[in-house]
Amino acid sequence: METVEIQVEPRETGTKGKAKRLRRVGKLPGVFYGPKAQTVPLEVDKKEFLSRVADLEGSHLIRIKSASPLLADKVALVKEMQFHPVTGEVVHADFYEVDLSAKIRVKVPLHFVGKASGVVRGGILQPVVREVEVECLPMDIPEFFNVEVSALDIGHSLHITDLAIPEGVVAVYETDLTLVTVVPPSVEEAPTVEAPVAAVVEGAEAPAAAAPEEKKEEESPKS
Repeated sequence: METVEIQVEPRETGTKGKAKRLRRVGKLPGVFYGPKAQTVPLEVDKKEFLSRVADLEGSHLIRIKSASPLLADKVALVKEMQFHPVTGEVVHADFYEVDLSAKIRVKVPLHFVGKASGVVRGGILQPVVREVEVECLPMDIPEFFNVEVSALDIGHSLHITDLAIPEGVVAVYETDLTLVTVVPPSVEEAPTVEAPVAAVVEGAEAPAAAAPEEKKEEESPKS
């Protein structure tokens, strides 16, 4: 895996006002930490971070360039990014130091490729998960996994044991996780047409039942 270089510097901690002032001048506050590393608050140029790191898919190694000996030439993963609840802009980033000689667990995105035969017959391709967890050395982290779905028919699925995984990378799972399936097309029920109900006007009298026609009495002939 290629590493992405980025320039960072330590920053002074303090009130929220300091973090806001950093953002106003184009800096992004963050923190560097790890199991064997000293926690260091840092700042990074926001434009550089957005263009080189924020939009990357999956896990990527970040090689830190800095004048500080606490940060210089450290290798890290962007562990978490915090976003503004209204604007959606990145407001904070966590850098987690990794040891290139020790295995780590990361999540790798899935790319579903091809057109499933079941989709050609009217089915719907239904991804169940979009990423899977793997364990490997940091330099062996895959950028993504291709999942070939062309052979899937309606009712068929692919599982994590069907995934082509390179040597040195091990998928982490407890059960044979379903990755994607093809479900039958949904059938819409015809709308039920209800019989019209006569409107009842309040206060109006119901029409009287028609009285049976009285039989006219025949007149007796006069004698």
